[in-house]
Amino acid sequence: MKILIIDDEAKAQSLLKKLIADLSLKVDQLFTANNLLEGIDIIKKEAPKIVFLDIEMPEYSGLEILDHIDLEQYPFKIIFTTAYQQYATEAFKLSAVDYLLKPIDPDELEIAINKALKIIEQNRLSSQIKSLQNALNELKVKKIALEVPHGIIFAEPDEILYFEADGMYTNVILKDQRKRLICKPLKHFVEQLSQNKFFFKPHRSYLINLNYMTEFIKKDGDYILLDNTIHIPISRSRKDDFTALLRETFL
Repeated sequence: MKILIIDDEAKAQSLLKKLIADLSLKVDQLFTANNLLEGIDIIKKEAPKIVFLDIEMPEYSGLEILDHIDLEQYPFKIIFTTAYQQYATEAFKLSAVDYLLKPIDPDELEIAINKALKIIEQNRLSSQIKSLQNALNELKVKKIALEVPHGIIFAEPDEILYFEADGMYTNVILKDQRKRLICKPLKHFVEQLSQNKFFFKPHRSYLINLNYMTEFIKKDGDYILLDNTIHIPISRSRKDDFTALLRETFL
């Protein structure tokens, strides 16, 4: 774990370094900075997990830290250190983990660090859970459930040529030209595949797989040729979106 101390007083830096060293912490590196801007540079280069930040410093106050750095881009936990009680409210508005009054009490220091470490671990676990959820969501869209009258067929998106609305049902045409009548409206598949950029709805009755598009024909009414044989119309209201998608994805 990396720790940074930002304080304009050398004596305060040394004392805090000693107090941290006396604790049973696994500290890989402990950095010091004499002012806020110097500390910001270290944060950007070294990415410390915990920053001890003095408030009363020349030029810039420690309370101005968020004017100079984005906590989302450079996540770290702030523990303010100061000789002045009156800054406590402002400090906690900046989402500080704790607020230590100088001279710093060793027990209060240990409590503050443990609090910061607990939050860091919670954030790490939350991030892992979010990553796992995203991975599961990606797996979910890898196969599509097609509810047919006799059961459910599972198909990869790449196996599907296009969907065609049929009232409250949908015809699904697979790449081997098999046609299945599905007990779901077209809207269901439009929503399910909304994050897949290769599925596009050129017309209110169709959702197509652009991977099988072989030609865009601008005559006799605009239409798309799928798999060299299938003509899919493009409605006037969707033509601009379609040409924009072509430029973004293929051109």
